[in-house]
Amino acid sequence: MKKLIAFSCLLAVLASPALARAASSAADFPGPVYVPLQAANAVEVFPQKRMFHNLTSAHYAGVSPDGKMLITGSFTTGNVFLVDTKSGQILATFKIGKTVQGVVFTPDGRRAMAVEPNKGTVTVIDVKKRKVIKTVPVGNIPHNIGFSPDGHLAYVTLQGGTGVAVVDMKTLRKLREVPVPGLTGPHNLDFSADGSVMWVRDIVGHVAAIDLKTGKELALIPVGRGHAGIDVAPGGKYVLTGAIADDIVDLIDPKTFKVIKSIVVGKGPHGVRSSRDGRWAYTDVTGSNELVVIDMKTLKIARKIPTAGGNPFWVAISGHP
Repeated sequence: MKKLIAFSCLLAVLASPALARAASSAADFPGPVYVPLQAANAVEVFPQKRMFHNLTSAHYAGVSPDGKMLITGSFTTGNVFLVDTKSGQILATFKIGKTVQGVVFTPDGRRAMAVEPNKGTVTVIDVKKRKVIKTVPVGNIPHNIGFSPDGHLAYVTLQGGTGVAVVDMKTLRKLREVPVPGLTGPHNLDFSADGSVMWVRDIVGHVAAIDLKTGKELALIPVGRGHAGIDVAPGGKYVLTGAIADDIVDLIDPKTFKVIKSIVVGKGPHGVRSSRDGRWAYTDVTGSNELVVIDMKTLKIARKIPTAGGNPFWVAISGHP
């Protein structure tokens, strides 16, 4: 009888909504999600809720292709931190200037790159040797970096201009600029899976699609107010962008170049990234200090998770740079 009662109690507990949510909490995280918390000097790892500390004003972040390292930059000190994702330990610190914006690993994982907007440069780091190998002048107020699928070219948004700088990754020299007409301050960028189309988000509420073969601007799309991250979801069905001066994540159809849905997530979404399988999307909400999980099948919010510190700014995904 006692065993029967105990079993009944266990069934009741398992049936509770709170436990059901907890039991399935990892289902919407097929891989680790890293969120820099600028006000907490840390990076939080979801769904485990681990914290990587001593990362002063952590701003942007990127994950190595093998998932073993994280790179993040300090908005206030100009330091770049290389972090072991297993232990959370800082492996190396590089001083590149007064501040740091975008930070990324190259597609082969051998190098990392960090943007210094005041100098108009991109710093290239040898990951294995833990040393800076070159500083590349790219233009007026660079902001973030993306790569061609083969990794031969790096593209750097120039927030102080109207275009995107192109860097040869073999010679580490700037080759040219790709004009992006109609944008005010090219801010963040991403690419179609085949690398033929570059998507660029500006600082006031527009996204441009550029055909990289012809250089032609395919579309200029109004989106939510302010600046934000931008993400081409795996599978290429949607392009997502946040809006730090608004409360929405816009979903763009890359075939029609139209916003097909605006999902209200809360005040100030900036970073946005899809899971590596494209099943989920994540955005940090700076106004309420939350990570919002979006179900990409229903295009609805799956849940909101409070962050462990203030001003969550970016979202970095293992397996989807």
